[in-house]
Amino acid sequence: MKMRKSEVILYVMAAMTLTACFGSRSASTSGRGGEVVGVGGGKAFNEPSPYGMTQVKRGYLKMGIDQQDSLWGKETPVKDISVDGFWMDETEVTNSEYKQFVYYVRDSILRERLADPAYGGDETYKITEDKNGDPVKPYLNWKKNLPRKPNEDEQRAFESLYVTNPVTGEKMLDASQLNYKYEIYDYTTAALRRNRLNPEERNLNTDLTVNPDEVVMISKDTAYIDDEGRIVRETINRPLSGPWDFLNTYIVNVYPDTTCWVNDFRNSDNEMYMRSYFSNPTYNDYPVVGVTWEQANAFCAWRTDYLLKGLGSEARYIQRYRLPTEAEWEYAARGKDGNEFPWENESVKSGDGCFYANFKPDKGNYTKDGNLITSRVGIYSQNSNGLYDMAGNVAEWTSTIYTEAGVDAMNDLNPQLEYKAAKEDPYRLKKKSVRGGSWKDPESYIRSAWRTWEYQNQPRSYIGFRCVRSLASSSSTKQKATKSKKKK
Repeated sequence: MKMRKSEVILYVMAAMTLTACFGSRSASTSGRGGEVVGVGGGKAFNEPSPYGMTQVKRGYLKMGIDQQDSLWGKETPVKDISVDGFWMDETEVTNSEYKQFVYYVRDSILRERLADPAYGGDETYKITEDKNGDPVKPYLNWKKNLPRKPNEDEQRAFESLYVTNPVTGEKMLDASQLNYKYEIYDYTTAALRRNRLNPEERNLNTDLTVNPDEVVMISKDTAYIDDEGRIVRETINRPLSGPWDFLNTYIVNVYPDTTCWVNDFRNSDNEMYMRSYFSNPTYNDYPVVGVTWEQANAFCAWRTDYLLKGLGSEARYIQRYRLPTEAEWEYAARGKDGNEFPWENESVKSGDGCFYANFKPDKGNYTKDGNLITSRVGIYSQNSNGLYDMAGNVAEWTSTIYTEAGVDAMNDLNPQLEYKAAKEDPYRLKKKSVRGGSWKDPESYIRSAWRTWEYQNQPRSYIGFRCVRSLASSSSTKQKATKSKKKK
């Protein structure tokens, strides 16, 4: 009987797993008199501490505002929840860190073009064979440096990524070309019983008659670049055909919207920030802004792939970088004692009159806390979880969709509400939860439990993000994260 490609892949993966298990078992079962002693062998995986991250240990949280807020005169849901441990960025992602992503996308496009016959066709910028000389799916050769003194063809490849300002004559990077393509396998949807390839496995109730001809419809996100160079995103609904139906493709333009400084504040002279906040090295250690929820997710995907390329066989244990769930964010912000703010007391400043965060203390006095807009990350004290700026500076994207029901609609174990809004979905379904308050917000908005939202494709001058990564093991083994040094 001829097997489908997907079945062959699954069979091989299963065979490899069984071989590894049986191989380690054979030595431990000898001479045991037929007793069940368990599978031994193998070396425990000790997860290395991710650079710039700290471990937030698993625990319990009363999520929501326990003392009901009278500001808006409405009830705020409260719920007891538990979350597993995770790694979290000590600070918000900075301009410098996000630039690394932007430059990676730029340099990958350059390598693609330098390998293109239209720009000289230097095949060494791509790897098409393995070490044995067998053909592989072509991928970029990052070990080959870009030319310092490009020839005529190479120079055209460089110039193709730049445009000329019609007013000043200045050459600028063409941000519209900086598109990042990535793929995410939806393991959760693939694991649902209703999506089993074998119809008999979709329902365990033996009283029901199995319909072998039942058609299961799945949704798959895909994207491509059309003939005009525009990104086209589609959600395809089609019959389930194999495991690769759960591989979703995304293409995202990664350059921050620097015009948000002007569009967010009408009748305000913020042109300086628009022109220099992301490009001027003075702001390298400031949080990146003007980044949409979609761009933040693309950064997480790139950061994961960038990490995995540097790891060996242990890469299979490492979890992906992602945005925190709303519950994870609040749990991490409250600190080990579940405080209302990321610090211990209920005031926003110390006895010496020093503020604990960058926010708007008065109606219009942004500078009272020492800053006008955003501040350099990590200049305020960290909370008991080792995290900086969990209140103020910039509000932060989470992976959770925003609903009025909030935590009431969530599970009490690792709660998450997720919805991958299709392009054709109503705009109201594209609201994502935003936490922490920002440099422009008053005191009531920077409490750890305060909820707000923004549309997933809307960049703001006061919204940034930080990444999290689930622990490779949820055991209670103590792990110590190496914290990066922060300037005070």
